[in-house]
Amino acid sequence: MSEPQLDTARLAEWMDGAALPGKGEPLTARFLSGGTQNVIYALVRGDASCVIRMPPPGAPPDRDKGILREWRIIEALDGTDVPHTKAIGVCDDAAVLGRPFYLMGFVDGWSPMDQHGKWAEPFQSDFDARPGLSYQLAEGIALLSKVDWKAKGLADLGRPDGFHERQVDRWIGFLERVKKRELTGLDAATAWLKAHKPLDFIPGLMHGDYQFANVMYKHGAPAQLAAIVDWEMGTVGDPKLDLGWMVQSWPSDDGASGEMSYVDMRGMPTRDQVVAHYAEVSGRQVDDLDYYLVLAKWKLAIVLEQGFQRAGNDEKLLAFGPVVTDLMASAAELAESTDYRG
Repeated sequence: MSEPQLDTARLAEWMDGAALPGKGEPLTARFLSGGTQNVIYALVRGDASCVIRMPPPGAPPDRDKGILREWRIIEALDGTDVPHTKAIGVCDDAAVLGRPFYLMGFVDGWSPMDQHGKWAEPFQSDFDARPGLSYQLAEGIALLSKVDWKAKGLADLGRPDGFHERQVDRWIGFLERVKKRELTGLDAATAWLKAHKPLDFIPGLMHGDYQFANVMYKHGAPAQLAAIVDWEMGTVGDPKLDLGWMVQSWPSDDGASGEMSYVDMRGMPTRDQVVAHYAEVSGRQVDDLDYYLVLAKWKLAIVLEQGFQRAGNDEKLLAFGPVVTDLMASAAELAESTDYRG
């Protein structure tokens, strides 16, 4: 994808009207990343720097609402213990740059996705420093689960009532619209989810796609989370689904690689250890983790099936094919083998 052009003159004019730092200074923009849903640029104006996030010109219309929804979340996180990007300013007027956008603080850190499967130093060479990366990852959503979402003005962000019932109905309906093949284990896993519920359900703010790919760390050791990023799926729901999503492919034994092939998991703590850290920080019980693991595997299989069904000749999307079948089979196997009674 070619880099979309950013009208820095129009943006500078808007920033002046919003009384943001750097008035009258030249504005420079550097493309950081982007795709079909969002584009991100680093902005520098005088001594001030920040990041702009917005949908590209060809993004679906619903991304406009999505961008404004993301803004509400990061703005609500200001003043909390959750590592996040600073909320600087938002523009809901598409006439300025063609789409709504928001400005957030620039994070001086590194993303695991920038390392091509390796960790930034010293974590790549020092295995003793690695566990902190995992514990900080778990701590991020543990702190997120403690945010007083009602006091932060997010009472209308999601619909926590009936959250789990809707998860099954919504995603099965979605699968039926795209499904072109039978998935072994689908019926068994779906029936199990309909027959079971969490031991408790304490609504809270959740990320929706929580994993190493969507966080940034501060430079150097010890490991310290700098920011949780990419809030496209953020909502008020069940925060423990973030936990299940994070650990559904986590190695269960020390030294195992698990199914997390996109990062090097050698030297990391076990799943039980990171789950225990989440429980300690969040104050939530995790005795019903199996429920969330089944739900996370089942849901991820359906999400990836969408990509597989529209793959065409795209090798990356075609690779989802066997991943989907493995995930769904794993969800059914866990459902049928667990003695969880919730």
